[in-house]
Parts: sequence; structure tokens; C-alpha cells
Amino acid sequence: MAWIVGIDEAGYGPNLGPLVQAAVAFLLPDSDPSGWDSLQPWIRCAAEPKDHRLCLDDSKKIYHGVNRFRQLEEGVFTVLGWRPGSFGDLLQRILDPELQGLLSQEYWYQGSEQLPLQSNLPRRQRWPDWWQPGTAAVNLVPALHFNQFVRKFGSKATVLSVGLIRLLQTIRKTLRRGIPGNCGRVIVYGDKHGGRNYYAAMLQQAFPDGWVITERESAAESRYRLTGLEHDWEIVLLPRADATVISVAVASMLAKYLREVCMIQINRFWQDQIPGLRPTAGYPVDARRFLTEIRPHLARLQIPEEAVWRIK
Repeated sequence: MAWIVGIDEAGYGPNLGPLVQAAVAFLLPDSDPSGWDSLQPWIRCAAEPKDHRLCLDDSKKIYHGVNRFRQLEEGVFTVLGWRPGSFGDLLQRILDPELQGLLSQEYWYQGSEQLPLQSNLPRRQRWPDWWQPGTAAVNLVPALHFNQFVRKFGSKATVLSVGLIRLLQTIRKTLRRGIPGNCGRVIVYGDKHGGRNYYAAMLQQAFPDGWVITERESAAESRYRLTGLEHDWEIVLLPRADATVISVAVASMLAKYLREVCMIQINRFWQDQIPGLRPTAGYPVDARRFLTEIRPHLARLQIPEEAVWRIK
């Protein structure tokens, strides 16, 4: 068995709301690091006909239709084995203390909100005998913090890079603490950052006490091996990794779920201030409409625009 870590993000393109990056790790058979074959009797992808199996996939394929939020929420809670509690309690498990502190200062944040929001308790799900709930870590970057990064480094791509380093270090700490089923092999899968093919220097920052060995760097795949660590690590970055690896699909779902909970809270805050205000998903065009409608109220509420609007 090997720990298969998937990394994905939600909210890189919008002008409103946070960027969320998630890392999810599952213990899967060495012969099937993607997980799809081994778990086929228990899970299905979105393109397959509906049946008793749990639907897991890229969040863009899950988050559509009338019950899109419920489908996303049910999948995340069930596959990660979570039980209902407050939003703040959940983030305390998966977000490091520094980011928890930043989030608690957001004008819209309601940590006491109870989860799940729309689904019932996690559905009763049968799993193979070897299955165990995964572990997760999250990097959640509110608008103000996002803008500070962009101004400091001149590019929003840096936010993704810093988040990737943070997630790798957090997952490594979790594995070092000896979670159940600990083993000696870790494989990380994630999407490429735009058209970038070279990641060795970034990975060396994440693992300063190890040695990064480049095995391949191309448009199709960037693959690295790390030596000198307590586990044998492989890191594979691919275009559309969420379509091929279950861990990445679940990371995509988790990132999207957390962003959508944040957007629900942001919309609720402003609708309380401005009756009749239409909610927004935060993406360009509609985000500009939303900003135009709330801008006259920013000064009254002492909320700086850079805490609302992402500059890139």
C-alpha cells in the first residue's frame, strides 16, 4: 500500500471570494495508485449511470444541476469520513493556525455555522476491508491576503506556488506523526500551474532536508523523486490530474466545497446589508456587477475594497 496524495484548487480565476487549495491523502494499493480500479465496486465517476455507488469526480463535473451543492457536500463528507460540526471546527482540523487567524478576521466569516448545510448526515457507505478514511490539509487565501501576495511578488501564480509548498509540508508532518496504516511510500499527484513544466526548485523549498531528483519535465508530465526523507516520495504533476487520480478528484471537491461555503457566507453578509441583492459566484462580469452594488456601503461598514476585490 502507498499513500496517494492529490492536490487541487478552486477559485483561482474569480475576483471575489478566497482561493482554496486542498491536499487529500488516501492509502491505496501499490498496483493501483489512481484508485479507480480498486474502488470501482464502491465509487463511480460522474459520467457513469447513477447507482448505489458514491459519485467522486472533478468538482466541475459534480457541481452542476439542481442539487449540485448537496452532491458535492455528500461526497466530501462521506469519502473523508467526517461527521457534522461547525465550519470553524472543520477548518481547525485542516487549516494551519496562521491561516485560521487570517480567516477569523474576515468581515463575513461565521465559524459557528453548522455543517453540513444541505445534505443529511454522511450516507451509509460500504468500503473494502482495507479502506480507511483519508487525511486532508487546506490552504485558504482570503482576498486581502491574496492581494498582498500579488503586490509583493507581482504575479498571482506565486500564490499557487506558495500554497503548494505549504500543503506538501503539512501533509508530510501528518504522515510523520504515524497516521494509521503508515507506510514507506508517498506519491503526490497534482495539476500543473498553467503552462509551467519546471518545479524542482519549488519542491526543494518544500523539502529542504531532502534531495529532489528530476525524472521528467515535459508538457505531458513533470515527475520528481525525493531522497533522504523518512518516506520515499514521488511527485507527479499532470494536465488534468483530477480526471485520472481519485485523490486529486477528492481534493478538487474539497477545495470547491470550502470555497462555496465561504461564498454562501459572503453573499449572506451582503444580502443582510442590501435587501434584494442578487448573490454572486464571484467570477468576472457578474463579480463587477456585485462590486458596483456593494461599493457605496464599504465606507459605512469600514471594509476596505481590497478586502473584497481581488486585483488579479
